[in-house]
Parts: sequence; structure tokens; C-alpha cells
Amino acid sequence: MIVLGIDPGLAHTGYGVIARHGGRLVALDGGVIDTPARDPLGARLAAIHLRVTELLDAHEPDAMALEDLYFGANARSAFAVGQARGVALLAAGQRALPCASYTPQQVKGAVCGSGRAGKAQVQRMVGALLALPEPPAPDHAADALAVAVCHAHGAALRTALERAA
Repeated sequence: MIVLGIDPGLAHTGYGVIARHGGRLVALDGGVIDTPARDPLGARLAAIHLRVTELLDAHEPDAMALEDLYFGANARSAFAVGQARGVALLAAGQRALPCASYTPQQVKGAVCGSGRAGKAQVQRMVGALLALPEPPAPDHAADALAVAVCHAHGAALRTALERAA
């Protein structure tokens, strides 16, 4: 199973690709899609869509997992994140790729055991779970890998429950 995790953002969209090999999860790719604030909105969204499409073509994942929107005090920021999330979903939809969404608390809980874990703890745990030589950076890439790990753990649990039923 290969999962593409996405931490959406207009300025910085994190991505992480993981695979399950036997009983272990391994990182295949990870990074950040940066779009300059000086570029028009349409060009920024097109750049995110293009890069996500390239990742889908390169890794042929079995699923995409995205972090849900967090509506804090800044609604304007949430709308920008929603637009970035939308173009990532569009890229998956164009391939009929299954997608799942997870709240930040679900991701932190799956990776760290606590939905209140901090960014540094998430980075350390993702590094440990994927046997990376050092924690992944920047934090957007680490968050995307964490989303993918969250989905992979859930998929393993769903498979075990289906076999038991």
C-alpha cells in the first residue's frame, strides 16, 4: 500500500509519500510545494495541482490522505487552505483515487498518542515511525508524512477488522 499525505496550504503545501513494506512503513518522498505570494491566486493553485498530479503519476498511490481544515481565528487563511485542499482533491478525483480526511487531532493521536502533541513531537515521532535518520523537515513535510502514517495505520486496522468479521 502506498499513501500520499497532503498538508494543504496556499503558500506551503506539504506532501509525503509512504509505503507499507511487510510490517513497516517507509518514506518514499516528502517535501513542500511553495507558491510565492506575489503570484496570482490562479497560478498558485495551478502550481499545486500540477505538482500533486506529478506526485500521483510518479508514485501511483493507493490512496490520498489530507489534513482537514482548521478554522481558527483567521477565516481568510482557512479559505486559502481550502482552495489548496480543493485542487489536491481535484487531482485525486481525476484519477478516481480514494481520499480520506483527518483532523489535526486525529493525526497527532495516531502518530504521537495524543491529539495535543506539538509540532516538534510530531516531527520526532514521524522520524522514528519511518526509521528516518533525522526528523523530517520542514514541518509542513513532516505533517504530510504524519497524515499518510495516520491513514496507513487506519487502513491496517480496517483490514484486520474485516478479516476478523
